[in-house]
Amino acid sequence: MQTLDTLEVYIAAKTFRKEVITIANTFPKEEKFLLIAQIKDSARSVTANIAEGYGRFHYQEAIQFCRISRGSLLETYDNLSSALEEQYISEPLFM
Repeated sequence: MQTLDTLEVYIAAKTFRKEVITIANTFPKEEKFLLIAQIKDSARSVTANIAEGYGRFHYQEAIQFCRISRGSLLETYDNLSSALEEQYISEPLFM
């Protein structure tokens, strides 16, 4: 029986979230309530929306939460792009 914790996309998203939060924790302290908070929120939203969609009974509802999760993933990408531009992370780490 498949559960949320065995869903491949959820497992990958959790790994991604953990890596992003580890990276964000290296940013300068003055970013604590700005970029760090934004990047952590968007990374957490990826897994949260996958979980919420998984818990829905209707297929179309589940799809909508996957779309929201994808948007959060791209928001996290943009936040990491900002971190790269501000030289908080290196190009290899960004890739």
